[in-house]
Amino acid sequence: MAHRGKKYKEAAAKIEAGRQYSPAEAVALVKETAYTKFDSTIEVHMRLGVDPRKADEQVRDVVVLPHGLGKTVRVLVFAKGEGSRLAREAGADAVADDDATLKKIEGGWMDFDVAIATPDMMGAVGRLGRVLGPRGLMPNPKAGTVVPEKDLPRAVKEAKAGRVEFRLDKTANLHVAIGKASFDITQLSENFAALMEAVVKARPAAAKGQFIRTLTLSATMGPGVRVDPMQAQTMNVKE
Repeated sequence: MAHRGKKYKEAAAKIEAGRQYSPAEAVALVKETAYTKFDSTIEVHMRLGVDPRKADEQVRDVVVLPHGLGKTVRVLVFAKGEGSRLAREAGADAVADDDATLKKIEGGWMDFDVAIATPDMMGAVGRLGRVLGPRGLMPNPKAGTVVPEKDLPRAVKEAKAGRVEFRLDKTANLHVAIGKASFDITQLSENFAALMEAVVKARPAAAKGQFIRTLTLSATMGPGVRVDPMQAQTMNVKE
């Protein structure tokens, strides 16, 4: 067991062991137990009742969080001609529309958080897989980051607003940030509800039995707060 500091122990003491809290109680408690000097990130961790080894039981989708993530998202767009103009007008931080920019990325330039591409650019983008792939920055149709030229303004604005991808890991878990400890309870609750709605919609047809097995909220370095999965799945985004 790793040594836990005094602040962690004080925070953990506020959480009732073995109890599953309602979503509203959990959000209030995770804010109360965030103790870092910096603005902690609030994360949702859930274990799903699927087999990650099976192709028809994968869980991967995106959600636009109503209140974003509390950070500036830098967006790079791979597009040419009209697409590059649309991307710039929509607020893209950088547009890769020439060989010089592609070579710069190949050389290790990574001053962006999200990469979006039009389908006609994927041949060029594919050659950057070695640098983009390991960082999770490779544009992908399933993640909504490969879009037709006409959809670039929407994709750029969503990425800037707080569009988050979630993807099952090898142990059947999802780990998704929903904001910062400085967010108010309403902002965190609405982001949490939007995520839960998206996860429930992304349930694979092949999944059997209880879909969300365990659900926990935590702040950076803080203790986990268990949430009742059944209540969380029926949260109303409008509440």
